[in-house]
Amino acid sequence: MYASTPEDWHEVNRARWDERVAVHAAGDYYDLDAFRSGRDALRGFELAEVGDVTGRTLLHLQCHIGLDTLSWARHGAAQVVGLDFSEPAVETARGLARSLGLPPERAAFVTADVYDAAQAVPDTAYDIVYTGIGALNWLPDVRRWAEVAASLVAPGGFLYLAEFHPVTDCLDDGTGSTIAYDYFSHDAWVDDSPGSYADADAATVHNRSVEWQHPVGEVVSALAAAGLRIEFLHEHDATLFARYPTLVRHADGFYRFPADRPRIPMMYSVRATRPVSG
Repeated sequence: MYASTPEDWHEVNRARWDERVAVHAAGDYYDLDAFRSGRDALRGFELAEVGDVTGRTLLHLQCHIGLDTLSWARHGAAQVVGLDFSEPAVETARGLARSLGLPPERAAFVTADVYDAAQAVPDTAYDIVYTGIGALNWLPDVRRWAEVAASLVAPGGFLYLAEFHPVTDCLDDGTGSTIAYDYFSHDAWVDDSPGSYADADAATVHNRSVEWQHPVGEVVSALAAAGLRIEFLHEHDATLFARYPTLVRHADGFYRFPADRPRIPMMYSVRATRPVSG
């Protein structure tokens, strides 16, 4: 349901995410036992596009329970910092870091709203600011997000965003075959669905959520306006979920439309650098 932005959108979303931390920590989707045993939470295209992180500092905005954050530490980042607005998520991430033997100077987690990140994180700038995979849709103002994120990129460093493509939010909820929703809408999307993407049958109480759609052009333009230089914008024909029943799971774990159907972008990634002199 599209609506004007509710005044309590932040509290509503935080209550929803706070409740789902326990569901995610206990479930098969995130499989924390496998993660502790060495499973990598990062996607192959992210590793290829970010490149070698050895010896670099990395800030992960909207990190949830920290699996991606800690995976970057495993790949050699000298220091990772994860930020999320959910205290239960941050506490879970801290517990995971301890179980992996990563001290706070290697892997730290901070509870704060992403718009307040510059005041909340321990350092003024990072070699890599990493974010995405279902993050931007929880924010009403993408220009403000870009300004905050860009301010935390060190000269010569870069921001890397991997995100679900907003065109998928425009398709019908059945087969995903027709355009049913406005790509350029700035209205809030208010939903009351129980459960979680990680466990549709989970018993939950805080089911209301407020989300927004941000066209790709708006996101990229906001990053450029914030002083970053766009290195690339890549679009990907696959996604992480069987959002439509017609999607087929491939050997790489991604979901795609069948070969006899025209493809659309379902995820995208952006890398944007801060000039050394900027």
